[in-house]
Parts: sequence; structure tokens; C-alpha cells
Amino acid sequence: MVLTVLAIGLFYALPNIFDQNPSIQIAAKKDQVVDEKTQAQVTKILKEANLPFKEIVIKDKKMWVKFDHTDQQFKAQNLLEPKIGNQYHTALTTVAEVPEWLTRMGGKTMKLGLDLKGGVHVVIDVKIEEAVAKKIKALKDDLRSLKRERKIRSKGRPIIKDGQVILAFSDKQTREKMMDAVADDDRFTDLRRESSDSNGLFYAKLSFSPRQLKEIKAFAITQNITTLRNRVNALGVTEPIIQRQGERRIVVQVPGAQDPTAIKIILNATATLEYRAGDTEHNAREAESTGRIPVGYKLYKERGTGRPILLKRTIIATGNQITGASSGIDSQDGTPMVSVHLDAAGAKKMLDFTTKNVGKPMGVVFIEDQIENKLVNGKMIKVTKHLEEVISLASIRSPFGPQFQTTGLDSTQEAYELALLLKAGALAAPIEIVGERTIGPSLGQESINQGFISIIMGFCLVVMFMVYYYRTFGMIANIALLTNLVLMIAILSLMQATLTLPGIAGIVLTVGMAVDANVLIFERIREELRNGNSPQNSIHAGYAKAFSTIMDANITTLIAAIVLFAAGTGAIKGFAVTLLIGIMTSMFTAIVGTRAILNFMYGGKNIKSLSIGGVK
Repeated sequence: MVLTVLAIGLFYALPNIFDQNPSIQIAAKKDQVVDEKTQAQVTKILKEANLPFKEIVIKDKKMWVKFDHTDQQFKAQNLLEPKIGNQYHTALTTVAEVPEWLTRMGGKTMKLGLDLKGGVHVVIDVKIEEAVAKKIKALKDDLRSLKRERKIRSKGRPIIKDGQVILAFSDKQTREKMMDAVADDDRFTDLRRESSDSNGLFYAKLSFSPRQLKEIKAFAITQNITTLRNRVNALGVTEPIIQRQGERRIVVQVPGAQDPTAIKIILNATATLEYRAGDTEHNAREAESTGRIPVGYKLYKERGTGRPILLKRTIIATGNQITGASSGIDSQDGTPMVSVHLDAAGAKKMLDFTTKNVGKPMGVVFIEDQIENKLVNGKMIKVTKHLEEVISLASIRSPFGPQFQTTGLDSTQEAYELALLLKAGALAAPIEIVGERTIGPSLGQESINQGFISIIMGFCLVVMFMVYYYRTFGMIANIALLTNLVLMIAILSLMQATLTLPGIAGIVLTVGMAVDANVLIFERIREELRNGNSPQNSIHAGYAKAFSTIMDANITTLIAAIVLFAAGTGAIKGFAVTLLIGIMTSMFTAIVGTRAILNFMYGGKNIKSLSIGGVK
């Protein structure tokens, strides 16, 4: 059993001995692909700059440009970003030269944290003004609905000015009737209400109170943090750090990210869907050519064809009401689709609408804010392009509610990314990435070297002490200690847990603690020998009597490590992970491993003495 565990541990620790090549990962933006043309373009740019590279590899619709040194990697990043940044995402990373046969059998290198290997560091600005504006617009719509419900006539439509929703009435009595209706409705109890008269009209001005505005802004930040965390977690990365910075900014750190371009793509993405009723009464082409859009309608273009389509302004369901989404292939026509699940409110609204409108069209609007790099006066600036297009317009065949499919997407990749965004939840306010760094491995190389030296020094000092103090038994404990390190590396690699600088501290601590169990066992064996027991009985008694003490000590440490992992964040989690793994592997190697070696050496033999030191 011990030999089998050791063989498995050596196998899965093996990938970590291979070199890590500094690389640039290139992934396509929307409507682009990574192929041989991309490879030729990148090769040409690098060769024209006389910048050497090791090789270019295309795999899984991404491309990696490998280099011998990190300085070449950084120069290439600065060279490629301005020239291909509009079509492709570029990010610094490393690629291990692990053989294909080893990766097919599940062999992976350890993930290193932001302080060791690097990763993605992004600063996001939340457009909280737009979150407030969205709420004010929703307030205007709610007031219009209230006005219709109470059959109150106003002069013209409500308007928004200086953060207020203003309604005009022809007489004072009608205005007071509206004010009383607002006061009686629970939705508007905290609104600030003002009245004014001008030019024979009587105005009602309604706005959010300072407390409500503060809550709206705080909710926008909190909701965006939750949504961004869901997006990053859905990509399968470990221990992302997503936290608020100041009044309106969010910091996202993904230590040891193996796919940094995927992180940047998903953070930049803002796609969502809206479901709207189709038009059956007007001519969309005439509305486009004349510029006269019918009241209550909005003009869109159909994806692919550019055909004008009129949809009603009233929204049936939005991305905010989507509780689940998954991508797949439509069984009828083989095109990419997204299966959508609505919450209770959205499902009821959808069921009511589809029940009353069987045979009538419903449009699906794809909404996305695309951030593009644009050269202005010799400087590269970021420009936000708002895109709204109809991806599907179909007749309602039968009523449906909480679950249905959306088709009309360009590719399976777009379906996957849209499902990921919808599943993560909608952003409460638009975001803009104002700072992004893909931290290269050179920044953490010194930390890696120092951590490696500390582990080696700690290991060597423990080895020398054990050999000096316990002789042959000390060497057996050292073999168990080395095996413990191998198993820890193997488990960290298999789990793909992120190793941080505090994690290295946990390994160093484990190295010192791992021989503690053997010290207790060996001291008990010494005591038995001094009492006149035979060597065989002393070994048996040493393991049997020390076991309960070893278990108590390790269980209490294990509890502390679990609490650190559960309650801690970031660096503390990194320390707790290696401590947890180290406790479990050291228990196996120090008790089972050393006993197996001793049984092999002394089992069934008539021995008169033991080389354990300190016994006359």
C-alpha cells in the first residue's frame, strides 16, 4: 500500500519538474477567429521587430506564443497589443512543457498564486450614475402606470429633469389627486414630493430621497460584486479576490489564472436579453425610411440581415429575471441555443403574455456593450459601443412560462458565453475596466526562490537533527519526510489548489511538524528499551502507546486549519490549504510509512539492539 501511494504521488508530482515557458495567450474577440492567418500575422509582427520566440501553438481556439525569457515576453506584449488589440485579447501567462501522455493521464502542474506566478489584476469602475438613472426611469414608468390605474389625466407624458420625474396637470385638484395616489402606494412612500405652478400648469415633482439614492448606489456596487464573482467562479478558477475599492470601484484578482484571456473577456462582457412583443400593425421599412416611429414602438435591426423590425417598448422579461441558463444545440435545426429559466415574476408575466398572444410574434433582443480600442491623435483610447439587435423573431405557437429556448445565436461559443452571463446574473450598473494587469511570473520569481530556499533549509536542518539524534531511525523518519513533501505537491497539483506565499509558509511549518509524530514514537521506543523490553516489543509498544497522543495533537491542529480555511480569505486560505494537506499526509507517512520500513528491516528477525541513539 505504501509503495502504491508513493508511486501515485511521484507520478502526479512529476509535472512540476518541467520548465515553465513565458508565453502570450491570444484569444479572439467577437466575430474573429484564431487560425493560421492569425499565426502568420503575429509571426510577421515579431519578425519585423527582430523579437525571437520559441514557438507558436494553436489549441482550443486559442494561441500561445512561447518565449525563452520574460523580457522577450513583455516586449512582445507591448508590441502586439496596439496592433491586434481590436481583434484579439492578449494576456501574459506561462505554459509548462508537460508531455502529452502525462497530461492525458491527469498530470497537471501546481497553480501558483498572484504573489508567486502572477495572474489577473483588474480595477473596475461602476457607473453608479447610470444605476441611479435606470431607477429614475423605472420610477417614471411606475408613475405612468399608477396614473393609468387611477384614471388621472395629465398634460403630456412625465419627463425626467435634474433627477426628478415631473408631471404636468391642467388644474390643482388633479395634481393633488395624483399626489394622494402616490402617498397611498407603498412603492412611493419614501419619495420626495414637491409642487410648483408655472404658465397656467400645475407640476408634481417626485424624486428619490438622499437615503434612497445612497441605497441605490450601494446596491449597484454589491450586486455587481456578486455578479462578477459568479462569472469568475463559473469559469472554474480558484480563490478569486473580488472586493470594493473606494466609493465606486471594484478590484478583481485571480491568482494563478491558467486562462487569463477568458477572465478578461467575461469581465468585459455585458450581454443580456430582452423579450418584447412584435409588431403586427405597422410597416418597419417605412418607419426606417421616414424616421417616424409609431408611438409605443422601437425600431431594431435583425442580426445578419439588417432587416428593420418594430417591437413594442413594453418589456415582457429581461436578463434580471433569468435565474438559470444553459447552452446547447437546438434539436430541430441544429443551431446554437440557450435554455432559459425565469423567476416567479418573470414566468407569470411570460405565461400571461404568451397565453393571450398565441400566433403573434415575439422578438428577442440581444444587448451588449462592446469596448473597442480606437486610435485618436496618436493615442489609443477605449470607446464603448452599445449594440442592440434582434436575434430571433418568431410566432408564439403555444403558451409557455418559466422555461423555454432562445435561438438565433451566431456560434456555440456565443451561446456558451451568453448562458454564462445570464446564469451569473445581470449587472446592476454598467462597468468599465479602468486598469488591468496580467502580472507576469517574473514579479513572483524572487518569492518562489526564497520560498524554495526556505523549504530546502528547513528540510536539511530537520534531516541533520534526526540523523544525529536518532541514527538509523532518524534516516527512516527523513525518508518519510521526503515522501510527505512529494505527496503534498502531488495533492496540490491534483486538486489544482492555488499555492501562495503563505502556502509556502504552511509547507515549511509542516516540514517541522511532520517529524513530531516520529519523535514521540522514537522516544517511546527508547523508554521501552531502557525498561528492558526486547527490540521487537519496544517497536510495537512505541507505535501503540504514542498513537493516541499523536492523534490528539494532529486533530486539534486540523480543527484550527479548518477554521482558518472556512473563516479566512486570500492569504489565510492559502496557508490553511497547505496546512490541512500537510497534516493528513504527515500522519500517513510518519505512522504508516515508517512502520512499513521498520517491518521490512526488522520484521520476523531476532535482533538484539536498535540504532536509535540515546540508549546504552
